[in-house]
Amino acid sequence: MIKVLDEHERTMAFAEVALGQIKSLRQTAVPRNYEIWYVYATGYNSPLNKIINETLARNGKLTEADLEQIYETYLSQIKTTDRIDKVGSRVIGEIDDVMTLIGEALGMAASYDDNLTGATLKLSVAQKPDQIKAIVESLVKSTREMRETNKALEDRLSLSKNEISNLQQSLEAIRAESLTDPLTGLGNRKYFDRSIETAVQNALASGEPLTLLMFDIDHFKSFNDSYGHLTGDQVLRLVGMSLKQTIKGQDITARYGGEEFAVVLPNTALRQALTVADHIRRAIMAKELKKKSTGEILGRVTISVGVSMLKPGDDTDALIERADACLYAAKRNGRNRVICEVDPEYAAEAHSQVQVA
Repeated sequence: MIKVLDEHERTMAFAEVALGQIKSLRQTAVPRNYEIWYVYATGYNSPLNKIINETLARNGKLTEADLEQIYETYLSQIKTTDRIDKVGSRVIGEIDDVMTLIGEALGMAASYDDNLTGATLKLSVAQKPDQIKAIVESLVKSTREMRETNKALEDRLSLSKNEISNLQQSLEAIRAESLTDPLTGLGNRKYFDRSIETAVQNALASGEPLTLLMFDIDHFKSFNDSYGHLTGDQVLRLVGMSLKQTIKGQDITARYGGEEFAVVLPNTALRQALTVADHIRRAIMAKELKKKSTGEILGRVTISVGVSMLKPGDDTDALIERADACLYAAKRNGRNRVICEVDPEYAAEAHSQVQVA
């Protein structure tokens, strides 16, 4: 009983530390933030504690983007691994059960073979009808047992096939979830990193064009500061929904991080990409943001977009860096616009970056 009470007090202490951190840093008391600070309080995840301490020492606070990145990097992947391990254990258990049953069936088959051999010898020397009848009855009994064993094995294999098929679907679901941003339903940063690397390699090998759109929600921080993080989340979902409605087929959409998104357009030249980018910009701006609790119209969301095109000899990092520079040029030149590498605003941005470097 004392041990149970000690455990209760210990976990309550962790909970108090977690809530205290949320209060002192004025963060939203959502499950994600509570879990981050609870794990921080336990001290079990030293890399998480290290990055939190470094970020607080550097910035004095943790932004929503910081918290999301910490959770994705240091907590969500552990959960995914645990779930995969559990499914793997179930698969191994299923295989062990089937192998045991197969072993029993093989033993029964060997016994049946011995019975057949023995019956053959007995029949060769049997002379009386009663002897022959006893041998036949023994064979019938052995055959019935063998048939029952085979039927049990067949039924178990059928069940096992269904179970392993279900487990395979579970693994696919876990994999898809691990590559999906839970808030917007788009691909997450891991999905983007994997997808763009493959897309760039394919484009370089085939010689087909490939373009990248990087865009950022204008004045996103003011939405959070003015209306709260729930409204900020609503803005992110609105952008995600607009992307799903606008981008189809082989094109790749992802939440790059925080309020930044990315779209990879395989087999798409720069002029087409600019049309797509402006279509996304207009589609997002066309939607009014409404506060769910009151119905209050909060205005319209706008985005700034940077567009880069893959060049011969390029790598993924260079493509992203140019798109990012175009994005910053768009923001510096009034926001709510699309800037690409051939625009003079990009040249000015690239020049200023070289001077700073």
